[in-house]
Amino acid sequence: MLPHPADTRDFSQLAAAFRWELPKHYNIGVDVCDKWSHEATRVALIHKPAFGDNVEYTFADIRRLSNQAANLFLSDGLVRANRVAVLLPQQPETAIAHVAIYKMGGIAVPLFSLFGIDALEYRLADSGARAVITDLAGAAKLRELLQRLPKLQIIYTIDGVSSVSVGFHEGLSRQRVDFEAAVTAADDPALIIYTSGTTGSPKGALHAHRVLLGHLPGVELSHDLAPQSGDRFWTPADWAWIGGLYDVLLPAWHHGIPVVSHRFAKFDPEAAFQLIDDLGVRNAFLPPTALKMMRTVANPRARWRLDMRSIASGGESLGRELLQWGRQTFDLTINEFYGQTECNMVISSCGKIGETRVGRIGKAVPGHRVAIVNASGDLVPAGAAGNIAVERSSPVVFLRYWNNAAATAAKFVGKWLLTGDLAESDADGYIRFICRDDDIITSGGYRIGPGEVEDCLIGHPAVQLAAVIGVPDPLRTEIVKAFVVLRDGVEPSEMLVLELQNYVKSRLSAHEYPRQIAFVASLPTTATGKIIRRELRNGTESQAPGHIRA
Repeated sequence: MLPHPADTRDFSQLAAAFRWELPKHYNIGVDVCDKWSHEATRVALIHKPAFGDNVEYTFADIRRLSNQAANLFLSDGLVRANRVAVLLPQQPETAIAHVAIYKMGGIAVPLFSLFGIDALEYRLADSGARAVITDLAGAAKLRELLQRLPKLQIIYTIDGVSSVSVGFHEGLSRQRVDFEAAVTAADDPALIIYTSGTTGSPKGALHAHRVLLGHLPGVELSHDLAPQSGDRFWTPADWAWIGGLYDVLLPAWHHGIPVVSHRFAKFDPEAAFQLIDDLGVRNAFLPPTALKMMRTVANPRARWRLDMRSIASGGESLGRELLQWGRQTFDLTINEFYGQTECNMVISSCGKIGETRVGRIGKAVPGHRVAIVNASGDLVPAGAAGNIAVERSSPVVFLRYWNNAAATAAKFVGKWLLTGDLAESDADGYIRFICRDDDIITSGGYRIGPGEVEDCLIGHPAVQLAAVIGVPDPLRTEIVKAFVVLRDGVEPSEMLVLELQNYVKSRLSAHEYPRQIAFVASLPTTATGKIIRRELRNGTESQAPGHIRA
């Protein structure tokens, strides 16, 4: 935890005072639940179901239910180090299952509820999961996979039973409410979380229990020195991803902060504003795609009570347009943070202490050494582009890729974990994210990062979303191509293509403007909202009738 007094306004003071205090033995499940359960009325979760009234759970409730779940798992033959998958959206059983798996010494495998059968089979087979907690819809997907997953022995369903599953709640009702948690070392495995697959096949990043402690400084900094009195956290990011689970749910519970949960069948920006108002959300992690969609809503301050204390965003770099909109809408600075599944929350800005610069994602979070290096792991000078690297001794760094020693070895050079993301740092340590290494565009001898062009395009009043890639060109090596989703009511035209091209030329430069523009109905994104530029490059985008201009 950051050693900050309430009036701290000096980043260097925070960094100098910080020391890791990692215990030899540590269990995530005990930490985020049991230590708060003696306060009978302390609220842990406020769940907004699709229908009906909101439901509150105290930390005492979560302790009781997770203890019963851990007893259930053991009674059904699961043992320490078994992989147990959680195939559920944001809802109470998801959190209960995670806490129980950690308490029993198992290894949790979060899975996105919208995965198809191929994605599920790959992850369940690779992890060797012995059990899955899901719902009837999830069990229906798994039914046809069972013969190909010999290690999968039991499926629990939370909303009834089926021919291939047993009832989760029925099983809990038969179990004792006391449970003696497994004694786990801080370095013992706790979680396999699969990368979102923006490049190549998904890889299972194996994390230790200490990973939660490693997340805390970045979460605290990006939420303007959390925890503060009255904090209440929410994110639309699914808890199947590290951004929802370890940037919001579990860090908040570590601090005894209540969390709001709700499953959006499809993200609705107006519904998001309404949820913030109705449930008194004070702190949110909002991915850039969600922010861009919310930015299209007219007059939000006049329509909803937006009493926000902090907003953090990560996954794609924010630009000037979104930051300005955030200040106008929420009267605060949206803090950017950076990380990836293998080493999350290692760079952050913090508006509360003035540590923010437009175009920069922030500085290395106290406790993490972050550097810009070349392919050999050597530091590059300030202002030069290189690979974002994180010192492997950080407690947030993953243990290894599951069943993939070659990929693990390729991820490290000397003492550094190489993220595969390009950036440059200024003399004061502020880092500017450029793009993933494979997203860089080489055109006419220039190296162009897509983020700056995308940010410029969404500043145009006709544009809702934009993605930029490089496409082969015999003269320039590559040219910039933009895929644009227009706002409602705006029609594509050749005139609009020219207008957008001139807009970028006048605000960035002539060598960065998109020589080709395609108007599309949607953009391919991961479940966490990152644009999958690989799919655009491979020509698998779903295009609406539109116009392309060379």
